[in-house]
Amino acid sequence: VQLQACGGGVVQAGGSLRLSCAASGFTLDDYGIAWFRQAPGKEREFVAAISRGGGSTYYADSVKGQFTISRDNARNTVYLQMNSLKPEDTAVYYCAARNPSYSTDPTSYNYWGQGTEVTVSS
Repeated sequence: VQLQACGGGVVQAGGSLRLSCAASGFTLDDYGIAWFRQAPGKEREFVAAISRGGGSTYYADSVKGQFTISRDNARNTVYLQMNSLKPEDTAVYYCAARNPSYSTDPTSYNYWGQGTEVTVSS
């Protein structure tokens, strides 16, 4: 059972990145999926989440209108499209799976990916 997050990198402010979170060993559509991030010296914070079927999404106020979460259950993958990136978006981004639905509480998640680093330069 594994979640693999990828797509991070170094980008200039105003740029875009798309993160991917692929599941192996289990069926992702049984789970609500969320993205969290952790900046250096800070606690892990909720970013965005999507329901099992993709019909419901939820965003932190700090990324609303800037990030979009989506999922392709046929590919067992969830995405986070990040636009208009700012230096304060710099963090390690983690995806997590929770059965049966998402939550903003990171301690309630069943599985975690290893994280992908995003650096936004000014």
